[in-house]
Amino acid sequence: MEIDKVIHYPLSTEKTIRLMESENNLIFVVDLKAKKPEIKEAVEKTFKVKVVKVRTLVTPKGQKRAYVRLSPENPALDIATDLGLM
Repeated sequence: MEIDKVIHYPLSTEKTIRLMESENNLIFVVDLKAKKPEIKEAVEKTFKVKVVKVRTLVTPKGQKRAYVRLSPENPALDIATDLGLM
């Protein structure tokens, strides 16, 4: 799958901001067919960061979300600020 088609958009809710602060996570809505290694590669190349772990969840509405934990040297809040989420 092409990198630019993996990530649709970042989520910005109260819960996602709390996760950014406490666990250094970013949450993205991704393509339903995207696999964890593809999501990891897309985030690393797009935002120039080191990804530690990717967890995925398919919501009841049929939306796939990726919970991406970043390495400690890449604060999630900095990337969220760059994206205009904060």
